[in-house]
Amino acid sequence: MSDLAREMMAKIEHGVRLESAQEMTPEYRENLLHLLTMQADSELAGGYGYVPWIAKAPTVEEKHVVAQIVKDELRHAAVMYGLLADLGFDVDAHVKKHDAIFTLRIEADADIGTARITSDKRVNIFYYPIDTWADFIFFNFCMDRGAGHQLEDVRGCSYGPWVRAIDGIFKEEKFHIRHGEHWVKKLAEDPASHADAQATFTKWYLRTMNIFGRPGSPKNQVYRKLKLKLRDNDEVRRAFAAEVKDLSEKFGLHVPDWKPTWSELPEEGQIPG
Repeated sequence: MSDLAREMMAKIEHGVRLESAQEMTPEYRENLLHLLTMQADSELAGGYGYVPWIAKAPTVEEKHVVAQIVKDELRHAAVMYGLLADLGFDVDAHVKKHDAIFTLRIEADADIGTARITSDKRVNIFYYPIDTWADFIFFNFCMDRGAGHQLEDVRGCSYGPWVRAIDGIFKEEKFHIRHGEHWVKKLAEDPASHADAQATFTKWYLRTMNIFGRPGSPKNQVYRKLKLKLRDNDEVRRAFAAEVKDLSEKFGLHVPDWKPTWSELPEEGQIPG
């Protein structure tokens, strides 16, 4: 182990956060860049996916809410790309290379499991289209909540600038989640929309359960060693599933069975926005 690695790990083990690239080993920087890029690309792709719903939202008030959510997601992307730029990552070249595909969406009835089908690093749930108002709502309810559970780990991670950036992002994600809860209750309790609410919930719940990565992932073990993550992928997934189960039962929705195929799950737990 090099002197830099020993010094870095001593800081991490004593709860001292790193503040600059000069304090990092190449391994730490590579893993940090990967996680930051996943979040930045997901925030940008997610914001793009919401844009049509500014015009299509059912009321003027909701158009304003969707516009605010789009603004939040693009702000989150800018913050995350800023962290990457501070580490010497060429953000402009990366975004220019991928900007035309951040809007790419697959067929609504497709099932890509855990696959990533483009060269950007978005979490793969952002390949699915948001075709209905119920899609928008249950995406807020499921995916934003799943992201929130993952961001909990970031709040205790070993890279100081990321911790501070996440504080503001986390508060805005909570607003998105509350918006989803309000509408899920409304759609689920109305007999006219209950069946569609259940079907849409089932779709987005299963997709969200695929974002966390497989238990005991070697990549996740590296993240935890470096304190870039604090929990195993499956521990985060179980926390998400337990919260959703309690809420869905309160709203009269049935949680679908989710059966993973571990051999098809990614080596890394995925971080969205």
